[in-house]
Amino acid sequence: MESASSLERACLCAKVCDHLKGKDIVVLDVVQVTPLFDYFIIATASNTRQSNAIAEEIRVLMKRDSTHRRNIEGKDSDWILGDYGDVVLHIFTEETRELYDLERLWADATKVDWQSHIADKADDKADSV
Repeated sequence: MESASSLERACLCAKVCDHLKGKDIVVLDVVQVTPLFDYFIIATASNTRQSNAIAEEIRVLMKRDSTHRRNIEGKDSDWILGDYGDVVLHIFTEETRELYDLERLWADATKVDWQSHIADKADDKADSV
């Protein structure tokens, strides 16, 4: 994968979450809310094993884009946080996601229609061939 924008990386991370059966996947554009990050990916996993699988697959995806994980917190817990600089991954179990309710906490952030963005990128590539 050639170097992607932070929006593209966030949407690709959401796609990985979806592919590995994550639920309620949300991408938040936090650029206007905080200078620290560009995007949050929030997903729900059924258990810690699934959370770890998603986090690992995203690590591999991001590494292919030369985006290395700066830190990971909560491995083998109910909330895994992966810091990739401008993109931050949050994988929760259902109960923990409800408890912390990041969507409400970051309510000023704009939700990104990541599925449409992925589809648009695929159309752009097909058109350029």
